[in-house]
Amino acid sequence: MRPVKATAVAVTAALAAGAAGVAAGRLASDAALKAPAGRPLPTEPRLTVHGTAAGQITLTRDLASLRPGTYGLSGDGSHAVVGPVLDHAPHPADTVVRRLERVTHGTLRPGDAVWLTPNVHVGNPRAALGIDYADIDVPGELGTLPAWFVPAARHTWVIAVHGLGTTREHSLNLIGFLHRRHVPVLAVSYRGDLGAPRSPDGLNHLGETEWRDVDAAIRYAVRYGAHRVVLLGWSTGAAMALRAAAHSGVRERVAGLVLDSPVLSWQTTLRALATARHTPGALLPLAVRAAQGRAGLHGGPQANGTDAALPPPAVPTLLFHGPGDVVAPWHLSRHLADRHSGRVALHTVPDAPHGAMWNPDPGAYEEALRRFLTPLV
Repeated sequence: MRPVKATAVAVTAALAAGAAGVAAGRLASDAALKAPAGRPLPTEPRLTVHGTAAGQITLTRDLASLRPGTYGLSGDGSHAVVGPVLDHAPHPADTVVRRLERVTHGTLRPGDAVWLTPNVHVGNPRAALGIDYADIDVPGELGTLPAWFVPAARHTWVIAVHGLGTTREHSLNLIGFLHRRHVPVLAVSYRGDLGAPRSPDGLNHLGETEWRDVDAAIRYAVRYGAHRVVLLGWSTGAAMALRAAAHSGVRERVAGLVLDSPVLSWQTTLRALATARHTPGALLPLAVRAAQGRAGLHGGPQANGTDAALPPPAVPTLLFHGPGDVVAPWHLSRHLADRHSGRVALHTVPDAPHGAMWNPDPGAYEEALRRFLTPLV
């Protein structure tokens, strides 16, 4: 009986370990499948406010707080805008002083936990930029999708699609630029966003089902006067744009794609987010399998690492990406541009985190975007 008992104990232990591993993998997959809109991704470090002065803010010294450019600075109940690092301002060695452009709302006190965000503006186009707009509802597959429409004279519209960890407010960084060039903008929400219907399973599908909401936005634009559209997407919004341009029933109306920090491999992005939540390396394959099973994700990596389910661009495409992105690797964008060099252009941005390619140098970003859009609009 002793060998039988020993075997039973071993089997029970193995089953328990397997169940624990599956549960841990499921929890790790939440980093991507349940990433809340408007909250920082786990790759974004929390910083501490050490002090403020006239036009200055002192933060924890970190690679993040040393990034060049202009960023939003968010905390619980507060938002500010910080500019470049002020190297000559006196400060302790473990801190960084940046220019404090403005405090949008709330207060910043020593000891507050904050994080950098690509969202320089908050609110809506009128409140943030003084630009008239309309709140509209786009009829979607699962229900109505709240959107902002900024009217302008041209007949080619830009449809802006935010990505992981952000909201429609991300598009405010570019709405002013596009409005000055008389380009109408439709900034859309999609399933799972605040005010939009939830996915039936309550999970983020990393663009695999959400692209249908971008398709709904294209149909809305065409119905209300757009001759053509350019899809502008960040992160998973870029993956949605790629899918919509390939699969939409009105894809002939898509004139071009602008993809910022595109998620070209959901497996790679999921592993990066799970790793940032301190998931042990041995559990990362379980996290990928858990995500695939829970959300019904399809495809797999091609030889170059991109998702086999993502179609190559069939229209002129501008990529904004850089090697500082640890969520969606830059080398996948580089491979995409190399394979389709006649159709896809890559604008490489150094020292920028995921979804924030505009922030280090808005002028250079907007000039590249202007050159790309000019023949399309």
